[in-house]
Amino acid sequence: MKQTTISDLKNHVGETVTLKGWLYNSRHSGKLVFLIMRDGTGLCQCVVFIKNVSQEEFESAKSLTQESSFSVTGTVKAEPRSVGGYELDVQKMELVQLAHEYPITPKEHGIEFLADRRHLWIRSQRQWAVLKIRHEIIKSVRNFFDSRGFTLFDAPIFTPNSVEGTTTLFETPYFDEGSAYLTQSGQLYGEAGAMAFGKIYVFGPTFRAEKSKTRRHLTEFWMVEPEMAYYDLDMNMDLMEEFVEYIVQQVLTNRRAELEILERDISKLEAVKRPFPRISYDEAVEIIHKKGLPFEYGNDFGAPDETAIGEDFDKPVMVHTWPKEVKAFYMKQDEKDPTKAKGVDMLASEGYGEIIGGAQREDNLDLLLEKIREHQLPEEAYNWYLDLRRYGSVPHAGFGMGIERTVSWICGIHHVRETIPFARLMGRLKP
Repeated sequence: MKQTTISDLKNHVGETVTLKGWLYNSRHSGKLVFLIMRDGTGLCQCVVFIKNVSQEEFESAKSLTQESSFSVTGTVKAEPRSVGGYELDVQKMELVQLAHEYPITPKEHGIEFLADRRHLWIRSQRQWAVLKIRHEIIKSVRNFFDSRGFTLFDAPIFTPNSVEGTTTLFETPYFDEGSAYLTQSGQLYGEAGAMAFGKIYVFGPTFRAEKSKTRRHLTEFWMVEPEMAYYDLDMNMDLMEEFVEYIVQQVLTNRRAELEILERDISKLEAVKRPFPRISYDEAVEIIHKKGLPFEYGNDFGAPDETAIGEDFDKPVMVHTWPKEVKAFYMKQDEKDPTKAKGVDMLASEGYGEIIGGAQREDNLDLLLEKIREHQLPEEAYNWYLDLRRYGSVPHAGFGMGIERTVSWICGIHHVRETIPFARLMGRLKP
């Protein structure tokens, strides 16, 4: 018989097909057994009638335990009342493996219990929906840049120094070269790529060793980092909002069923359309102060501050033109106000905080060298980076978007640990 998937049953109504998967749930009543199968693409109710199968198959169907693996052959019919909208009238059933007693049950489990069993937890419908949306977001990221003339540019994961001048890096011995560090960003290498190709994007895992225990932090996460030659801050913000709008609308178009599983308020996502509001750092500080939060001008925003700002808007807001002391050494100084840097953070709506950080880069060799010295960074380690200003320097800009924070926002999930298959956090290295 024709083997198919649950997601493709709509194309096989009235046909006899074979499904292969695992038992999600079951119940039986007299001469009928109702098996809810999952196959990784969706759920389907498989109806086993005692007269349509052998006695052995019927008894086998009744004895299936949660997550037992099996295959069924039967006729597809439309049934709006059933999960997924289709049913399979079973004519043949074959047991592959009778599962041991499954540790995750319908009762409430603590988050640590579930995190310890993450390899099984990802089979649940809610976690499945989150990771399907993650897949859609990553697919949208690639499609967006690939269709706009960007070149994928792979940056190294081992680096000889910090990108942002911080010391919170994961360090490892590197043969006879001394220490290497797991990358916190591919940006500096991306700038080299932009000088060679014009428009590039780096996409890969990044690592932060800060001892942060907030709902927005992971120690290993994924970032996409486009970098564009001949771009200024305004052009950078134009691209950022076009990019985020595209991703959200793709998820709405292609993953509405998964959003419904998560009970996401879709109207909030439908509002994410250009143009996005743009406010200066100074204006953002005014919002914080009006809400009575204790905030000292010149500091970076913490999670409560980002939440307070984002709550005032029904779509992401871009906060630009920051005090230069707050931002990294590579951000371009504002010509109108030398105390400011041409940086920008995009804060997601609904209080989800920063999902993108970007800037116009400092393209003046002397100013960049001065900043490296101000930050007391080793000039030798950045000599290759300074070459980008010695040989054909141009205005350029870029940004980095954290995949997990974006997934969290679009899915409406409180903690980023559920947005990646296996989260790495302080105190969690397993499974």
